[in-house]
Amino acid sequence: MGAAIVWISVMMLTAQNNMNPAKPTPEQAAWQDMELGMFIHFAPNTWQDLEGDDRSTPLDKINPTALDTDQWVSVAESMGAKYIVFVAKHVGGFCMWQTDTTDYSIKNTAWRDGKGDVLADLSASCKKRGMKLGVYLSPRDDEHGVDTGGKCKDAAKQAEYDKLYRQQLTEVLSKYGELCEVWFDGSNIIEVGDILKQHAPYAVIFQGKYASIRWVGNEDGIAPYPAWNTVKDSAPLGGATAADGDPNGSKWIPNECDARMRRDWFWNSKNAGTLKSVDELMSMYYQSVGHGAVLLLNATPDTTGRIPDADAQRAAEFGSEIQRRFGKSLAETSGTGNTLELTLTTPTPIDHIITMEDITQGERVREYVLEGLQNGTWKELCKGSAIGHKKIDQFKPIAVEKIRLHITASAAEPIIRKLAAYSIGK
Repeated sequence: MGAAIVWISVMMLTAQNNMNPAKPTPEQAAWQDMELGMFIHFAPNTWQDLEGDDRSTPLDKINPTALDTDQWVSVAESMGAKYIVFVAKHVGGFCMWQTDTTDYSIKNTAWRDGKGDVLADLSASCKKRGMKLGVYLSPRDDEHGVDTGGKCKDAAKQAEYDKLYRQQLTEVLSKYGELCEVWFDGSNIIEVGDILKQHAPYAVIFQGKYASIRWVGNEDGIAPYPAWNTVKDSAPLGGATAADGDPNGSKWIPNECDARMRRDWFWNSKNAGTLKSVDELMSMYYQSVGHGAVLLLNATPDTTGRIPDADAQRAAEFGSEIQRRFGKSLAETSGTGNTLELTLTTPTPIDHIITMEDITQGERVREYVLEGLQNGTWKELCKGSAIGHKKIDQFKPIAVEKIRLHITASAAEPIIRKLAAYSIGK
């Protein structure tokens, strides 16, 4: 009898836990709603045709006389990006703002007689246009001989570098307006929690012990499917990837997919021919945003300080194609429960369905089937597991009178924010 009571209690506890899935913070949910961002890599590497700064470029040769951060923001807008993450300091250690911490910075270049501040210009451009801004501040610093994560080769110098890096982080977080995202590429061993709390309380954090988003695990702009928003309770918080996803995890750490428009992260004189096609970018979009992740797509200003015309045009073409396909649905609805129907006015050809959960209440769906009513018969269109923030399903064109979402497994009552039908004709 006692064993039976224990068993029933365990079952009741399990059911109760399943009724309370992990939820995002308001900042995480707002970040996921942005769906698409633009990365900007610009550093001495740009003058070297290198991905890693070898620190060989005389600083008086760095003079991007046509630098135009308004143009950068325009390119992001044309792509449909809602935020920009700017590499304020890459692993070489060069600082793109007026820092007091090092001479290896924009203040010792010929640009604007050493008085220019790229981060200040970009912050002003973003504020003017309503674009969110984030920063990448590498803990690794080759100029100071510091390894990945901010770990010094010489342990005796660790405290000195910790102080320098904390000052750099304080500068970029306190002087350039509210930031939506902070990147600690390669994680971060330096204690910065107090600085984040004081100067970036609403930002999502990429890697490090305070991470609230995670690297998907590749640089191809592709999230696996399913890409659950929660992670295994045993997963390392700052080092988790999509591979650590667990639908029953207690920590909400959504995926960001970083990717390049060209082959490389930085512009160089030999990579113009590697610019991705619209079809390649759309394939990336389907496998990132369409799998419930956020896509951060890189742009590469050249030595003049402008994003090249071909790249700017490709970004605009990509944004236009997203709008052509998904800017307006044929019909859409929302609702709760295991079954949701969408009625079309007449039998209508469709080839895509977008489904979204209300993730503010957690990711609840575990399995689903999408069906179309044709001549009085329900036909299966596709099926899947995760929906999360967004799932884009595509299938062969079929004329249907109704669409039915049937959720066959869930952790709690499903809350569907959007069920929408599309015909892209391609």
